[in-house]
Amino acid sequence: MRQFTRSPMLWATLVFASPSLAASTNQKKDETVQVDIEFTDVEKQTLQFIDYYETIELTREQDQIKFDALTELPAVCCASNSAYTCCCVCNLSRTVWGLTAYLIAERDYDTKQIQAAVKKWTKFVNPEGFSGDTCFKGGCVRSFANNGCGGMNPRRLAW
Repeated sequence: MRQFTRSPMLWATLVFASPSLAASTNQKKDETVQVDIEFTDVEKQTLQFIDYYETIELTREQDQIKFDALTELPAVCCASNSAYTCCCVCNLSRTVWGLTAYLIAERDYDTKQIQAAVKKWTKFVNPEGFSGDTCFKGGCVRSFANNGCGGMNPRRLAW
């Protein structure tokens, strides 16, 4: 892995001597991150992502990417927790964690790409959006599309 110097003088030279570089950096920050994964079948992909959660083991470095990506996102079913922890191991969280593991291990996604893919997945499974308090209002047994967690048992999903 390439190491970069974090010299304040170097940074000042890059930013102040090259306004176009600073402008392009700010523009990239505001752009929407595009991801090359498609979601087409809630039931099939839910099972697939849960399988990834159960079978893909991340290295320490890969888990750090997962941590960095998911701690910045609130869990959609319990927004008082991050997507990295959720408040419990529900089926919705299993899908997010499995999708993330797959994207890191197999597609080498970075933090922003993972976040975009997770947002795309949760929007796909519930286009109306999640309330953020599902877990605290009896939503654990409801389907994703009905503002639910899809159940707690990966062998008995709530569709």
